Amino acid sequence: MLVAGNISHDILVRPVEEFRWGASNWVDHFGEDMGGNGSNSSFAMARLGLRARLVGKVGRDSRGDGVLAKLNGAGVDTRWVERSEGPTTTTIVIMNRAGERQFIQHIGSSAEVFPEPYEFPAGVVEGMTHYHQANIFSLPNWRRHGGEQVRRARAAGLTTSVDTGWATDGRWVETLGPALPHCDLLLINEDEARATTGRTEPDEMACALRAMGASDIVLKLGARGCVVYEDGGTTHLPGHVVEAVDTTGAGDCFAGALFAALSRGMGLVEAARVANAMGAMAVSRIGATAGVTDWERTLEFARRHPVGECRPR
Repeated sequence: MLVAGNISHDILVRPVEEFRWGASNWVDHFGEDMGGNGSNSSFAMARLGLRARLVGKVGRDSRGDGVLAKLNGAGVDTRWVERSEGPTTTTIVIMNRAGERQFIQHIGSSAEVFPEPYEFPAGVVEGMTHYHQANIFSLPNWRRHGGEQVRRARAAGLTTSVDTGWATDGRWVETLGPALPHCDLLLINEDEARATTGRTEPDEMACALRAMGASDIVLKLGARGCVVYEDGGTTHLPGHVVEAVDTTGAGDCFAGALFAALSRGMGLVEAARVANAMGAMAVSRIGATAGVTDWERTLEFARRHPVGECRPR
């Protein structure tokens, strides 16, 4: 699996229920860890036994060193991650008790990566069969040519997938639309699909996305699980019951587990069941990848934990 996306150092603060200027907030947790859609997804893939290679950019600073050390420790191939003279992207993740979060980000090295569509040199593609573009809205340069980068990946002989993320500039169709005809699998959550299509029902969202060129779709519904749209069929897979602490990175871990399961020969629906389990494990811990474990423990979680809706702690 070749993964491209943003790479971040996260500062984690919980819980904060409101902001009041000129006052102090006392919190129970303050920590630091790796974040970023590209790094989170590839980390989860590698921990679950999938050979993962990451392309992106971090700074030549201690935060960049720390992120790369964590990725390498999980088995992610980071040889093609570039280093910037600017600082590593850093995000303050502020959570409330329900697990909802707000990001305050200094974009740093993420502003520089992929100034032009990636060329997919032979050394990067060697041994890879699939390209995953993690959060097409996360990098400023992808807002101009993210679709072209997906097209080039397919031209390089790779199957392709795109995870969406949130379009802070509101240019949903302009950014995502050009990628969809070249995308074998789209991962998108309910809010993102609603903003992209203007539709309110999952089936209507999927129909509109397919009209834009999407093929297979996994629509993430948060605590309600996901819906798989594949070959004209529709399967709703409910989520697992856990206490949600931090939703940061849950979609990235979901993606990592989905592709790890697909690489083991599972069909898309069965792979999505595994992904639901990993998503639930992710939201039960503070930090984007703190809930990620190995393949066997993930399957054990899926077998033992009932399905339903996540509960806020």
